Amino acid sequence: MNYEIVNLEKKTVAGVSAQTNLNSPEASGVIGKLWENFYGGVYGQLNGKVNEKCIGLYTDYTQNGGYKVMVCSEVDTEEQKSEVFQIPSGKYAKFVIRGHIVTAVQEFWQNLWKMELERSFICDFEEYQGGDMNDMEIHIYISLK
Repeated sequence: MNYEIVNLEKKTVAGVSAQTNLNSPEASGVIGKLWENFYGGVYGQLNGKVNEKCIGLYTDYTQNGGYKVMVCSEVDTEEQKSEVFQIPSGKYAKFVIRGHIVTAVQEFWQNLWKMELERSFICDFEEYQGGDMNDMEIHIYISLK
């Protein structure tokens, strides 16, 4: 998979989150429920959205496969009714994929785990560019050491 190295400034995001585990058969259901909750009301209540893009964020990785997942959007204020998180500035591998919103992302993560990247496991995120659910452009940022 092709990627470029980029340096990002910190971003403030707001949305909903949950804890899950890579080894849990319920992980996809947990993530799906977050997306439902986000689009079911949270998205419309966000203050100061920077753009219309939505983000799937992963952080707080543990050695046993646990992690925090957040569905959110970038905002310019921390005054929110929902959870706020700071995507840290730093070096990221940026991948650009295109395809069905679910299958393209699942395929990406399966391939990423096989790559030898010097990941920091601080914060990774998918930024959905909008458009057709069957042919979406998605920018994926993987934090690097």
